[in-house]
Amino acid sequence: MARNEEPLLAGDRPSSENSDERTIEEEDALLTGNRKSQSPRKYGWAFWREVGVFVWAVIATAAVIIVAVMYQHQQGSHPKGSGSWNGSIPSGKRNLIFMVSDGMGPTSLSLTRSFRQFESGLPPDDILVLDRHLIGSSRTRSSSSLVTDSAAGATAFSCGHKSYNGAISVLPDHSPCGTVMEAAKKAGYATGLVVTTRITDATPACFAAHVNKREEEDKIARQMVGDHPLGHVVDLMLGGGRCHFLPKGTPGSCRADTVDVVQMAKDKGYGYIDDRAGFDGLDVGSAVKLPLLGLVARTDIPYEIDRRQVNDEYPSLDEMARTALKALSVATQDSEQGFFLMIEGSRIDHAGHGNDPAAQVHEVLAYDKAFASVLEFLERDETPGVLVGTSDHETGGLATARQLHTTYPEYLWYPGVLANATHSAENLAYQLHNYLTQHQDHTANELKTYIKENLIGKGLGVYDVTDKEMSSLVDHSDPWPASYIFADIISRRAQSGWSTHGHSGVDVNIYASNPKDARQLIGNHENTEVGEFLRHYLDLDLKPVSDELIAKGAAFDTFAEDGARLSWMGKPMPSGRVLDHMDHYHGDFKRSLDCDHKY
Repeated sequence: MARNEEPLLAGDRPSSENSDERTIEEEDALLTGNRKSQSPRKYGWAFWREVGVFVWAVIATAAVIIVAVMYQHQQGSHPKGSGSWNGSIPSGKRNLIFMVSDGMGPTSLSLTRSFRQFESGLPPDDILVLDRHLIGSSRTRSSSSLVTDSAAGATAFSCGHKSYNGAISVLPDHSPCGTVMEAAKKAGYATGLVVTTRITDATPACFAAHVNKREEEDKIARQMVGDHPLGHVVDLMLGGGRCHFLPKGTPGSCRADTVDVVQMAKDKGYGYIDDRAGFDGLDVGSAVKLPLLGLVARTDIPYEIDRRQVNDEYPSLDEMARTALKALSVATQDSEQGFFLMIEGSRIDHAGHGNDPAAQVHEVLAYDKAFASVLEFLERDETPGVLVGTSDHETGGLATARQLHTTYPEYLWYPGVLANATHSAENLAYQLHNYLTQHQDHTANELKTYIKENLIGKGLGVYDVTDKEMSSLVDHSDPWPASYIFADIISRRAQSGWSTHGHSGVDVNIYASNPKDARQLIGNHENTEVGEFLRHYLDLDLKPVSDELIAKGAAFDTFAEDGARLSWMGKPMPSGRVLDHMDHYHGDFKRSLDCDHKY
């Protein structure tokens, strides 16, 4: 036997329960060569106690896992349509401010954040106000395309339903859908719209009008001042688009008919302002008497990069937002209901369409400033309220990178190039147009000098323009409009990239004043769920509004000279435009030079 090996029959082996019986059986088995019979073991209290503890631990662990999974599911589950809301509804008086950053995608924030850090000498960890309030993201597809337009995007917000590109609060079957603003007005809330584009543009229109095609801006103007089955539903409007309210033949008008919508508004009790002096007279909202129609620009208010140089002519988005907040707060101070206000940073989208990074960063900074002002208002106002913001889509397919050569690109982009620009590409194109109009007898050298020194040099801050770039502007060798060429000149030097002059299908950010107040929007959502949140936060039911629009709408129909009935919502969209064709290729791969954008 090897050293330290214990004999098999050693008598000092550890004892256990029934050890005597087991020892005898083992000895018999060894001596006779017969295996001992296997009799059932008898388990004592210690064994069963261990089993009980183990089972209890398994059950407790399973319970914890189940509770955790249920909680996570509750946090991540979202309503899929009207009536499926599971969130709590606040009680009592409340205010809701909804902000739309039209065309602003996630890269817009990256571009602007880096630009601001460079321009102001800030550290890399300095962020925008918006960055501190990011809570989720939104999927933006419409019912007719994976890439939405602003009309379908805003209809998702205002009605809580998907619709086709071009629809202004109209469903794919061409029936009107009641909006959160219309329902809010009927429930006793004060209402307002603040934009930097035309007040008849797609996003604001979707909250207070119903037309089958967004191009019907003349019709939208009439509806927004109360020529509408529900009467007037907007108490305060501040923005541009005056030309659609002035009768044809009047200086500054772009209407196709002789209807005087400004006078129509006045007859319905609206106050009216149309310039900076009139706006200043509102005393940041303290001197506002509702309802008010404020049209401070003929069409769109200039880009912020240009507007700040004519501040005496046009108010900023922040000024208009603060004016609206004060006016609506004062108007509802003795009311049982608060107010609903939609504020849009409208021209972020236009900068994306123009592929103009300099205009883009200043538009985002203007929106960020207005966002901060709304937060400040909510903090000091006695009435509970919430701010929710998102975009209807991204525009331009923006990237903070650009490959300029066939060689492998460097990992960089230059925000300093944007800091040198003093005007938008759109403004420079206007300046070029005016020069050509006023100096029709110019020589080629005079034109080249004017473009190189006054527009590209002073306007863009670019002094290494190439002969090819100059030729495209001087002799119109490039079919793109001049604004696109100016934008490309600065984009290439900043190495900011663009994939389209249209929209993209990228998910966009969702922001809130406090995530606790907008818990239902944390995470990734369909854009219609943003509309659901607006409706439920104000405790509104939109179906009766839709029913009333359908019931009363026929009374606002008109008749053509041949007796044909014309819908109050205008001509319906061709059926091919409203159907779902998202996954079908139609062979359209050629570059289109049509510059009639549908923002």
